[in-house]
Amino acid sequence: MSDAVLVERVRPGIAVLTLNRRERLNAMNYDLVRGLYDALDELEADRSCRVIVLTGAGRGFCAGLDLSEGASPPTTAGLGRAQAGMTVQKLIAGLVPKMRSVPQPVIAAVNGAASGGGLALALASDVRVAAQSARFNVAFIRVGLSGCDIGVSWMLPRLIGASRAFELLLTGRLIDAAEADRIGLVTRVVPDVDVLESALETAELIVGNSPFGVRMTKEVMWSQLEIGSLQAGIDLENRTQVLSSFTGDLTEAMAAFMEKRPPKFADG
Repeated sequence: MSDAVLVERVRPGIAVLTLNRRERLNAMNYDLVRGLYDALDELEADRSCRVIVLTGAGRGFCAGLDLSEGASPPTTAGLGRAQAGMTVQKLIAGLVPKMRSVPQPVIAAVNGAASGGGLALALASDVRVAAQSARFNVAFIRVGLSGCDIGVSWMLPRLIGASRAFELLLTGRLIDAAEADRIGLVTRVVPDVDVLESALETAELIVGNSPFGVRMTKEVMWSQLEIGSLQAGIDLENRTQVLSSFTGDLTEAMAAFMEKRPPKFADG
């Protein structure tokens, strides 16, 4: 695995992924992008990992694409400009559906800048906790490109509403942590020194729930963003609830309630 992404299992059921190019504010080059794929592949296959916390080393979460280096994989050698560009584009943009597809909830502990591709990683996370130093912007529009990139134009309006999303996509202006909290982009803002611990607290609350129930909640929530009607959404929920009842976790939760003890869920 690339040294540009570190994986640390810090507590039972919880892994921290740290973007580790601190000298470049964790800007995306090929090593970082490839390292993220490798880390997510590793944790996806690890059933002991229940929650993933994503953060950045040093002063920034992720400053977006490293404009001085790019993120071209070795396979682009010899390709024409259009083919090489599309290869890189798909490689980076594919991180969003990859983060969606891993069964573990992903909590972004956003420290410092989350710009461009860094904003996309924050949006692709299931929960976002911001340090007071956090800053967010749609950087693509500021470098001569469309503001619609890496899934941001799909995710952002679903999180904060179309009106606010249009303004941020068209201007590319930076918003601070307080504004991000006010518009619903993050769940809370904490002092910089507490951002990772705050994300871990949320992770521990999630770990206390049924493993299968958590995985199904993530899966269904993302699917609901794409479903076209209330009835289709309810139909999906109905099937998922019945499926979840087969695990035995409901029976254990009821027994634990009656016996006044914490439930002991099995991930069978």
